[in-house]
Amino acid sequence: MAAPAARGSQSGPSALLGIGQVLARLADEFPDLSNSKLRFLEEQGLVSPSRTKSGYRKFSPEDVERLRLILSMQRDHYLPLRVIRGYLADIDAGRSPSLPGVPAAKVSSIIPTARRYKREDLLRETGASAALFADAVSAGIIVPADTYAEETMNVVRALVALQRCGIEARHLRGYRQAAEREVTLIENAVMPMSRRRDARSRARAAELSAEIAGQLDVIRGSLIRAALARLNP
Repeated sequence: MAAPAARGSQSGPSALLGIGQVLARLADEFPDLSNSKLRFLEEQGLVSPSRTKSGYRKFSPEDVERLRLILSMQRDHYLPLRVIRGYLADIDAGRSPSLPGVPAAKVSSIIPTARRYKREDLLRETGASAALFADAVSAGIIVPADTYAEETMNVVRALVALQRCGIEARHLRGYRQAAEREVTLIENAVMPMSRRRDARSRARAAELSAEIAGQLDVIRGSLIRAALARLNP
């Protein structure tokens, strides 16, 4: 039986997600999930995201899988938080507990088992070369790790497709830098609100961050389309 990651596990800085990104990632499975729900689960000690110096919550991929497990147990088996808390505490302690009221045959069905890929798996399934992967790491497009999530698989596929068009991973170095500048822009915009101690202000800051990111996507796409129109009048 696959177990959720232990509390406090961390990935590379660029792999961490803000609260708005977590909500977006889990929205299809849990459409009723909200900022307040995530804060409540944190207050109950069920998940412990890290925080930046500015106080922003940052969730690792392991934190997201832990949340998926918690929400699945609540939704599908109506388990109270005290039962879920005890189950996670046993998992964190390295034990293999059973879930009260859940038949053993059904336990594996509620434990998320998102596939992880080794570097060799990524190269084999996407047709990428080792040189392309190394260039992507060097350009900051991919953060090196022992295993990778499905999102990295999608990135490698995109890099392979771009390479066929003559665009190499090293040409995308500016994309990483541009993304970091956008994050700084967003953090500066919401900082006055996020510094407030009340939960409502912090929740609004997270919502505003996601909203700003979406608007920046709109502007970026418009600029690219306008530039392409000039190239192909």
